[in-house]
Amino acid sequence: MKFKKIEKVHQGRFITRYDVTYETEGGHEKVYEMISRDPNMNTEEALRRDKIDAVVLVIFDESGERILLDCEYRLAVDAWVYNFPAGLIDPGETPEEAARRELREETGLELYAIEDVIGESYSAVGFSNEKNLTIVGRARGTFAESDSEYEEIRSAWYTKEEVRELLKREVFAGRTQAFAYVWSRK
Repeated sequence: MKFKKIEKVHQGRFITRYDVTYETEGGHEKVYEMISRDPNMNTEEALRRDKIDAVVLVIFDESGERILLDCEYRLAVDAWVYNFPAGLIDPGETPEEAARRELREETGLELYAIEDVIGESYSAVGFSNEKNLTIVGRARGTFAESDSEYEEIRSAWYTKEEVRELLKREVFAGRTQAFAYVWSRK
């Protein structure tokens, strides 16, 4: 594919919709619809953004025997979906600071140990160039409701056996489903 141009279609509050035009190897034009956190893309290089937009949190309890899952009402699918806690990195914030803030905001828990930082990944590579960094760690404390009136989240600790049962009957975000499946089988 040969990049031809990128055009902004719509500027939203959090995301921007673009049409990206390519020429296929066969000489045909292909217009690809996408969204981005970047409101000002106008070059091919901008598609391959360097910026990390958000953090994904893979969190275990103090014993390491239970994993934290959020069950959040997701408007785009009008359903409750199991997912890892996650959120945008605020301007001036490091990924580690964002991880601590997001965990506290969504669950009330304290991220007291960061055990690993997994490299960059894309949230939804089929239609967005949003980049994540995954933080693996341990948390403690007491659950509290999300401090945002715009998020409906139920957070809980789950054992491997409980995760295996959830995977049979509940809807998951893809990345969470894949990780939870592998973790629960160990």
